[in-house]
Amino acid sequence: MAIIIVLLCIALLVVLITYFKINPFLAFLIISILAGLLLGIPVGRITGAVQKGIGDMLGSLVIVIVSGAMLGKLVAESGAAQRISSGLMYLFGEKYIHWALMITGFIIGIPLFYNVGFVLVIPLIFSVVYRYHFPVVYIGLPMLAALSVTHGFLPPHPSPTALVAQFNADMGKTLLYGIVVAIPTVIIAGPLFAKTLKRIDSKLPDTFKPNVNETGKLPGMANSVISSLLPVVLLAATTIISPRIQGDGLAKQIVIFLSDPVIVLLISLAYATYSIGLRYGFTMKKIMDIYGDAVKDVAMILLIMSGAGALKQILIESGVSNEIALLLGGMDVHPLVLGWTMACVIRVCVGSATVAGLTAAGLMAPMLPNLNVDANLMVLSIGAGSLMFSHVNDTGFWLFKEYLNLSVKDTLRSWSVMETIVGIVGLLGVLILNSLIN
Repeated sequence: MAIIIVLLCIALLVVLITYFKINPFLAFLIISILAGLLLGIPVGRITGAVQKGIGDMLGSLVIVIVSGAMLGKLVAESGAAQRISSGLMYLFGEKYIHWALMITGFIIGIPLFYNVGFVLVIPLIFSVVYRYHFPVVYIGLPMLAALSVTHGFLPPHPSPTALVAQFNADMGKTLLYGIVVAIPTVIIAGPLFAKTLKRIDSKLPDTFKPNVNETGKLPGMANSVISSLLPVVLLAATTIISPRIQGDGLAKQIVIFLSDPVIVLLISLAYATYSIGLRYGFTMKKIMDIYGDAVKDVAMILLIMSGAGALKQILIESGVSNEIALLLGGMDVHPLVLGWTMACVIRVCVGSATVAGLTAAGLMAPMLPNLNVDANLMVLSIGAGSLMFSHVNDTGFWLFKEYLNLSVKDTLRSWSVMETIVGIVGLLGVLILNSLIN
């Protein structure tokens, strides 16, 4: 009976968000309280469980996500992202320009949140279309595929960062595994798939002609890359170095300290504040204003995550996770496939990749210790499922359609199929990696 209640509550969550258009944070709170009542949790403990779930979720995420948003915003505002793009286009030349855009999307997509990244790269895509007269979908899809994959697979993006916290995974390992899975996924869903879409074209209005910074005012290429990717470099380096240091001496403690995602992001933010901010004439007040705007960009994301944390805590307090674990124990379904499937279903129904990932994680996290599966790979599996088949209930679908001036049919043919490829290839990559490391 408890399992049926959980399924009905998840279905009601979908209805509240999609049909009644209730804010996901409020929808999570409503469903958390309702689930607590229906699952028999004493009334006096329900609000305490909700508060604990919110606190536990935000306590481990606020600094990472907010500082990551600040870094991404500065990368955009300083022109570092534009410098990376123009440099790669120069290196690759006209013939392989879509590969250059894919790599650019991957590099700048690591620190940038998806919506910020989308708005940032659109002028770059249009500049190439106007200059070389290529079909806009053929040129733009590889770059946007890279943005989507980094959004779903790689910390410090909200969903994978939250999943790392929920599953007690290692952020450094998740990042390394995520890059391994993301690279072939982006290649297949980006440049290779885009070759089949050359016949899709649209006339871009003159209002979309890009207005970019003058090259002489941009940070240097090396400086831009280092400032953007420093969190990745530090996390990867400390993850590789830490197992090779024996004992618990000072060197080991320093590496452990520097491997903490909070410290990594703060160091990276401090470096970028000077390297692409103060050094290029930005006042400290201007940089702080940029950081303030970045916080506004992610405030609702943090609230949605906290709501998902409340629902997860209700499921833990009720003990229903144990029933689900027993039920799944008799099913011949790989846990990674199960997590992916849950995220897929919620994504298709709700539209939000973040909500899909967090909801699936809330169901899987309590039973993960009994499933004998790598927590880092579960993060990636759910991340892949949360990107599956974006369609008309997803804001990303409409961003792609309206900016590229496409019909709904052509958007489904290009964007929706691309996201489906990302979801499927991502799962296959996770399963292959699981077979190699286990």
